[in-house]
Formats: sequence, C-alpha cells, structure tokens
Amino acid sequence: MDEQALQAKRDLYAHLNTTARAYRVAARDAVQAAERGESVDPAVLDSAKEAWADQYSQAQMALTKDVLEVASKLNRALGVGYSIVKQLPSSPDLNEAYERAKSWFNGPLSDGVYLLRVTPRHDLGVEVEPHFEQTRMQMLTTLDGARRIPERLLAAERAGAATPR
Repeated sequence: MDEQALQAKRDLYAHLNTTARAYRVAARDAVQAAERGESVDPAVLDSAKEAWADQYSQAQMALTKDVLEVASKLNRALGVGYSIVKQLPSSPDLNEAYERAKSWFNGPLSDGVYLLRVTPRHDLGVEVEPHFEQTRMQMLTTLDGARRIPERLLAAERAGAATPR
C-alpha cells in the first residue's frame, strides 16, 4: 500500500473513532445533566449523531471487513444509546432509567468504542496481539447481546406508554 493510501486509511479510522467517542460522550453527558435536573440541549446530541452518521456512511465504502463489522455493531449500539437518552423523560421509573443509561454508556458502549479504536490499530499493524481476532469476536458478541437488553426494555416502556390506563 502506498503512503498516500495508508494515510487516507489512517485518517478515516481516526475520524471514525473521534465521531464515535464524541457521540457516546454527548449522550452520556445528556444523561448526567438530566439526572442533575439541568436543561439538556438536544442539538448537541443530535449534532454528534449526525457527525457519526456522516462518518459511518463514508467509512462503509472503505473499511476492511473486520473494522466494518465492529463499526456496524457499534452503530447499532450507539443508536440504542440515543434511544435511551430520548426516552428518559417518559420513563416510568427515572431512577432505574438513569442507572440503566449510565450502565450502558460506561459499560458495553464504552467497550464498543474501545473496540473501534483497537481494531483499526490491528488492521494498520500498529498493534499486534496474537489472539486479537478471538478477543474481537468475543467483544462483538458481548456488545450485541448487551444491546438487546436495553432494546427490549425501551420497547416495553414505549408499549406501556402507548397503552391507555
């Protein structure tokens, strides 16, 4: 691979990582502000979501298979995080919703963002761990399984909110 193509790949990976981290932080910060009773500017989160979506759509055309798999699973996980934030105000149990949100952003979603940082480093040869493929697959499986839990809870809350009492 020539130096220009390698630099373009590095830049793509760096931008993807930056926007994923910014999106996670914006969502986590919105949860923390809401929990403190502060007003939350939805434009900050929406802007981070749009930046990620733009970067992700560009990256889909150029990522290697392994990095694309990580980015795709992370995209779904970030979408769950967005839903968690947006659905907070209508949650029947705010304390439980805040704990669920903090757990999601500091646990599985944080791990997913980490995986998006380390997988491209392996692809570029910057970091080489002999058993990384096994670790990557295990982390992806965990992220995907963890994502389904808040998805189900959010769907149940939406269904409960839609049912007249």
